[in-house]
Amino acid sequence: MGFAKRLKKQNSVDDASLLEASASASSEDPSRKAWIDLKSQLRNELVDILDAGDLGEDSRDQAYNKIKSAVIVISAQRDLDINPNDYDRLANELVDEIKGLGPLETLIARDDIADIMVNGHDKVYIEVGGKVELSPIKFSSDEQLLQVCQRIVRLVGRRVDESSPICDARLLDGSRVNVIIPPLAINGPTLTIRKFRKDKLTINDLVKFRSITPDAAHLLQIIGRVRCNVLISGGTGSGKTTLLNCLTAFIDHDERIITCEDAAELQLQQDHVVSLETRPPNIEGGGQITMTDLVKNCLRMRPERIIVGEVRGGEAFDLLQAMNTGHDGSMGTLHANDPRQALSRLESMIIASPAGSALPLRAIREMIASSVDIIVQASRLNDGRRVITAVTEVTGMEEETIVTQDLVKFQSQGRDENNKIVGHHVGVGITTPYFMTRAHQYGLGDQVLEVMTAINSA
Repeated sequence: MGFAKRLKKQNSVDDASLLEASASASSEDPSRKAWIDLKSQLRNELVDILDAGDLGEDSRDQAYNKIKSAVIVISAQRDLDINPNDYDRLANELVDEIKGLGPLETLIARDDIADIMVNGHDKVYIEVGGKVELSPIKFSSDEQLLQVCQRIVRLVGRRVDESSPICDARLLDGSRVNVIIPPLAINGPTLTIRKFRKDKLTINDLVKFRSITPDAAHLLQIIGRVRCNVLISGGTGSGKTTLLNCLTAFIDHDERIITCEDAAELQLQQDHVVSLETRPPNIEGGGQITMTDLVKNCLRMRPERIIVGEVRGGEAFDLLQAMNTGHDGSMGTLHANDPRQALSRLESMIIASPAGSALPLRAIREMIASSVDIIVQASRLNDGRRVITAVTEVTGMEEETIVTQDLVKFQSQGRDENNKIVGHHVGVGITTPYFMTRAHQYGLGDQVLEVMTAINSA
């Protein structure tokens, strides 16, 4: 479909909504109403000026140049009262609306924003520095917001409409997106974006951000290097995926790694990586590929390490089976508030799976204890800072209970004069972790003793 036809189709939906949005804006901000009216008029005029072109095939810069030239022509022909200094802004906003994410483009470009939360067209919240605040950015209408949502999900071959009102997707840069629209979202389309950092964070960055101490970071580096099976536990927004990215940096470059994710966002630095992504059902309800399907298929792909973006269901059983059958060094994340709760959640997911439902509870716990070596707990403190609060080792079973021991813990010591939480990472006296035998096999036993001694003396 050519640009003119697409734009006419958009305008048929947008014009009424723009008038409605303009009416509501007039009581709040006359200048915003005038700006919306001007953009609406220019969109209509662009249909005739750019009828021969198809901006869908152009790069953003090419589309910007065409639209800016057209805006200047329209302004002269219609004698519009446009300040020449506004031509750039008009061209950028029109390109964003036609090719990009509309008002969200300015937020996507900001590196200091971690999350974007759109609650209907007139309320856009952002997370900056761990705190949520209301942004001045607004959409002109729910229809414009819905078009942006549909544009996002189409990029990854998915859809969102009344028959499928919930969708998980991702932007081209890897940012994670969730969309839920009416009738499920009562106050209009709701869009949540977990932004993808352009710069890859390393374990040294976590040390710089005071998420972990240098000695504890060295311990995590050894854990990743010696092929311990690791689960990263934490709440929503606690930094689990970031931490998983950091740990994968210590995997040898000659190892074959296969990743399984709902929305591909991991940034592995190795060359020999195969990335797999789940698929939702099609409009007829068929064709779905679940995380369990991906993990099962991994085992036929000769993996050396399996990385699961998030363990949340029946794939837990298959991942533990893989960890226990020669795929040492596999990793995954799951939602839990502490390491002990992470084990309970893992147990519940296995019981709920078809493969694990027939197993006795003791057999499930033995499988967990023999598969998982390390649980790393990530938390977001209530002052917004993300901290690794525990590095916990699974040591085995005692009767019916899985036994664990903390290697590193974060101890809070109150707040400082700026109301920021003060605390530090400490050891609990363990100098010989359970994975010491594995560390000796890699020639890192002396380093483990050295770093544990440093942690315990901190």
